[in-house]
Amino acid sequence: MVYRVLPLFLVALALVAFVSAPALAEKNAGDSHEGKVVSATGNKLVMTDKDGKEHTHTLAENAKVMLDGKAGKAADLRPGMRIRVTTKKGDVNTALRVEAIDKNADFSKPGGGK
Repeated sequence: MVYRVLPLFLVALALVAFVSAPALAEKNAGDSHEGKVVSATGNKLVMTDKDGKEHTHTLAENAKVMLDGKAGKAADLRPGMRIRVTTKKGDVNTALRVEAIDKNADFSKPGGGK
């Protein structure tokens, strides 16, 4: 009987881990802000915010870069691209997510407002 219950327990445990992983990622996410790319080299991103103030972010090792809703790389970011950067909670210099958004997109809408 134990041999029958063990696989079910492992499946249930994997399901709980799969479902809770996005929630844990959201918990670690801090603030997000919008602006434009100045440069992206290696794991460094330089951007200007809406007021023209320059910010430098270090991309986290597991940072996600999205280009108009599709997965991309930091090397795909080009100067002048509109972006939304989500930083690590408690660390405004570490970027967890960078979303490059179509120039006609509305930042106020989730996903770039296409």
